[in-house]
Amino acid sequence: MFREMIRKNKQLSQEECVRILTQEKRGVLSVLGDGGYPYGMPMNHYYRAEDGRLYFHGGRRGHKIDAMRACPKASFCVYDQGYKNEGEWALNIRSVIVFGMIEFIEDRETTYRISAELSRKFTDDEAYIRDEIARSGPGTLLFALVPEHISGKLVKES
Repeated sequence: MFREMIRKNKQLSQEECVRILTQEKRGVLSVLGDGGYPYGMPMNHYYRAEDGRLYFHGGRRGHKIDAMRACPKASFCVYDQGYKNEGEWALNIRSVIVFGMIEFIEDRETTYRISAELSRKFTDDEAYIRDEIARSGPGTLLFALVPEHISGKLVKES
């Protein structure tokens, strides 16, 4: 169902894909939007190794939520900061694409716990995290991308 990578020598291992999903803070979530148009939006994410899912949070209404409820298929693309080899101008970038199905999480305790984990990617200020969850948590919708296929690639910008 999912295509094999053509340039296999550029393919990243699953371990490297997980490392990038874990370390990087944001990517682009793409869904099928209004009128059949692709709808991609930058999103912060949290990769949870225990269940292999990507978690996102946001408001309870809007284009993104409507699109995901109408069609739960989605993809998420994340890439690292890249690096240059000595003496070269070209940037080498590792990217990961995840294909899967969106699942909405209704449990409030899980929503707060995962939201706190996502926040820790940005700050270690526990008082701020607690206050933010107390203030925004009740209006937060948590959803997961349940992977069906993960692939990664190293690309040289030249």
